[in-house]
Parts: sequence; C-alpha cells; structure tokens
Amino acid sequence: MHKPRVRIAVVTSLTLFAATLTACGGGDGGSTTLSYFIADGPQQDVAERCAAESGGAYSFNIQRLPNNAAGGREQLLRRLAAEDRSLDIVSVDPPFMAEFANAGFLRPFTDSERQEFSRGILKGPLEQSLFREAMWSAPLYGNTQLLWYRKSVLAKAGVDPSKGPVTWDQLIKGATQAGATFAAQGRRNESLMVWVNALVASAGGSILAEGAQNVPADQVKGQLDSPAGAAAVKIMRDLSTSPAAPPGFTTAGEEDSRAAFQAPNGGFMVNWPYVWAAFDTAIEEGSLPADFKNDVGWAAYPQVDAGTPTAPPSGGLGLSVSAFSSKQDLAVEAIRCLASQQSQKEFMISAGNPAALSAVFDDAQIREMFPMADEIRAGMDAATPRPVSPYYGDVTGSIQAGFHPPDDLSPETTPREANQLLEDVLSNRRLI
Repeated sequence: MHKPRVRIAVVTSLTLFAATLTACGGGDGGSTTLSYFIADGPQQDVAERCAAESGGAYSFNIQRLPNNAAGGREQLLRRLAAEDRSLDIVSVDPPFMAEFANAGFLRPFTDSERQEFSRGILKGPLEQSLFREAMWSAPLYGNTQLLWYRKSVLAKAGVDPSKGPVTWDQLIKGATQAGATFAAQGRRNESLMVWVNALVASAGGSILAEGAQNVPADQVKGQLDSPAGAAAVKIMRDLSTSPAAPPGFTTAGEEDSRAAFQAPNGGFMVNWPYVWAAFDTAIEEGSLPADFKNDVGWAAYPQVDAGTPTAPPSGGLGLSVSAFSSKQDLAVEAIRCLASQQSQKEFMISAGNPAALSAVFDDAQIREMFPMADEIRAGMDAATPRPVSPYYGDVTGSIQAGFHPPDDLSPETTPREANQLLEDVLSNRRLI
C-alpha cells in the first residue's frame, strides 16, 4: 500500500453560484436537501424534474462548477480534500475520476448499484467510470469524435469517407490535393491529450503500461517509445506541416476547428457532435448559408493504419457521491433519476451531449435531431478513454508538453523524449 498522492493547486479565491430547487425543503441543508455540483445548465433542468417527481423525497441545492474541466477539478479537489460535508453529488469529468477515488474522496457504488448503472451503457463511457474493479461514477452522458467532411470537396480530394473507413494519410493528401483544410485540435490543452491518446490507441498502443493503476507514481511506466507512439507523432507532424493545416493550427481548439471547417476552403474536420447543433446556430445568426448542412457529411474517426479498427476519443460526464456526504443513500436514489434514460435523452436534446445509454440512440426524436446517431453510438462503443490513472493531472500535463507544438515533432526522437518526460514527471525528477 502506498499513500495516495494528490496535487491540489493553490486558489486565491473561490466563487460558488447557488440556485435552490424546491420540491421539498429549500437550500437550508435539511435532511432531504442534496447539494448537486453541476457542469452545465441542462443538468439543472433535469434536476428540477427529478426533484418534483420524487414526491418530496429529496430536493437539490445546485452549485455551479466552472465551465472548464480544469476549473471544475480544482474546485472539487479543494473542497473534497477539506472533507467538506456539504458535498453530496458531484459531476466528475471522467479523466479526473480515478484521482478523486484514489484519494478516498468518493463513495464506490455497491455491486448491485454497479450492475444497475452499467446496464445498457456503451463501452467507452463504462470503462471510464471504473477504477480498480469498482465503479465510482454513474455515466451521465458520453462523447466521441467523428470525421466531418464537406461533400463538395470529395471529388477533388479523391477520397470518400461515405464509402468506408479512411486513414489520416488519405485525408491529409486528399485535402491538400483539393486545396481544402483538414482541421484538428493542435492547442496545448486537454484537446491535444485527446488527440494523442486516440492516435496511439488507434495504432494499437497505449500511453501507460498495463497495471499502471496499481503502482506508486514513481513506478508507472509509459509506452510511448513504441511503433504506436511513432505513428501518432508522424500523423500529427504531417498534418500540422501540410498545406491542409488551417492557419493557427498549433493553437487551435474545437471552436477554431469548426471555424476552419465552415470557411470557404473547409474540407475535413475531427470534432465532437456538438458541431451539428452549432451549425444551426451559425445559420440562424446569418454567418452560414441556410443550405450549409446539406454539404456536410460524417463518418467514423480516421484510421491510423488501413484495415485496423480505429479507437476514437471518449468523453462525457459522470455523477459521483462524496465520501463525506451524510446522505449517501439518498444521493444514489437521486442519481437513479438524474442518469435515467429519460434524463439522458433530455441532455442530448437540450445540450447535444450524446447519451451513454445505447437505447437512447433508438429514440425517434433523437434520430431525427441527430441523423448521425448510429455513427456516434458506434464511436462511443469503440472509444478508448484517456488513461484511467490517479496521477492523471501529471500524465496529461506531460503529454501536452511532450507533443507540442505538433509541427516540431519527430517520429525518431519525440516518442522516446516524451516517454522520458512522462516518467520523470511522475517520479518528481522534473517539473512541467
């Protein structure tokens, strides 16, 4: 056994925005009032319905987390590390779940609860809810990336994703040939980690060695110095240095990618399904022509090697119960409603967040709103989560440092150097 290592950033101020839902009781901390830390607005709408449907069994005191993953992690870590008993249900970004669980901050779900919250869940969201054979978060919604393309460029590009899987190399060459762009996320933040992990996994590798969950940080070994690591580096460099790379590629996030795809020379893009609804918003605002979506197609995430199944990114959100809550059983009861099939459908409709439950994708209303529902579901079922590690903060920081900027990477040296950086950071030999 080893003492869990938790790194908590120093915060100079902490602001909480509270809104009380009144199905029974108020925000007075009464025995039926559950504090619920949410990451986005639709969670509050669902909570209002669940509280009303509970018949007075519980109400919610809503606490809003910062609107970015790092900020949410920081706020929750600070309060959980202080054993703050005012926390009951917390929304946890999956990459940080293992860190919280390893530190003893979360209540594990019982075996029967795990079976209940696992039933019908797609592979990607389910895998990222588990740590050391226990479930710590009930999947609320999932996410994955698709390949998006402009149908009007396919003839010039000489590649057609609608006819079957395509590789990164084919797309880079095709976009270059067509004088179009191929947008991805090259910015040094979590989106870069998402890209690296998906490429390495799609090439048959992994960032961390097997068993990394169960050893102290200084014994964790990386597996980037491998053919899979070299393949990932080559794709990142080839795209970022090609004529197909949009301007500002090395600082581009998801919204920058969408802007490049929407431009007159847009061609291809890897991005989350939220972009489909974002196209509608742009059309309503007048920044895109009314028929823009007629030119948009979608397909599975690109392959690294032709014929080898791809491992697209996995994202989403889980609901966890604080280990310090005095209302843990009531919190689990509430989560049954908050993460139900009806709730997941509502999230998908209102926020565009793909459900974690496979059955939601068979709903007629969902299929009308998301004509790519089958591709999203297939992608989430094939997705490979980012490393489930109690040291994820150090892991992602090392990857972001070692693989940026993508236009300055070398397949010959970067995998070895990035792997060494990762192991050095985990062993406290280097800082990032």
